[in-house]
Amino acid sequence: MENVVLIGMPGVGKSTVGVVLAKVLGYQFIDADLLIQKKMNMVLSEIIKKEGTDGFMKIENDVNASIETDRTVIATGGSVVYCEEAMEHLKSIGTVIYLKLSLESLSKRLGNLVGRGVVLKKGQTLEHLYDERTPLYEKYADLTIDEENQELEDTLQTILNCYKK
Repeated sequence: MENVVLIGMPGVGKSTVGVVLAKVLGYQFIDADLLIQKKMNMVLSEIIKKEGTDGFMKIENDVNASIETDRTVIATGGSVVYCEEAMEHLKSIGTVIYLKLSLESLSKRLGNLVGRGVVLKKGQTLEHLYDERTPLYEKYADLTIDEENQELEDTLQTILNCYKK
């Protein structure tokens, strides 16, 4: 199967880059967070509030592990890397691309993490989250794209250059 799976921290632009990439490649586009919201009929922040972080991650795992598609760009939620079953599945159906950005740049981009539906444990900061997730993104990535000081077009071109090889 020919899919592109985008992983990375919240705010790196997985959905934004994903939509444009899908157009350029002539692929479909799926936003996994929207699939979760559709399944639960609630926005992410409500699901996390109602189900707790563990409950949310079980839903996230199930939804991502059941994606069956071809020639599609899949933008995942930032916390999907905690879901081993989902990540193994996504790796088996596509090329996993990690969109990487420094903690400093992310802090500037991100507003209210809770309002965004970011999975945070009690008392966890963006820095903790970054340090905890980065090794997981690196573990699952087939390709890593450093977005530091890159515009959308630059990121897109880098992905296309690497993906086509």
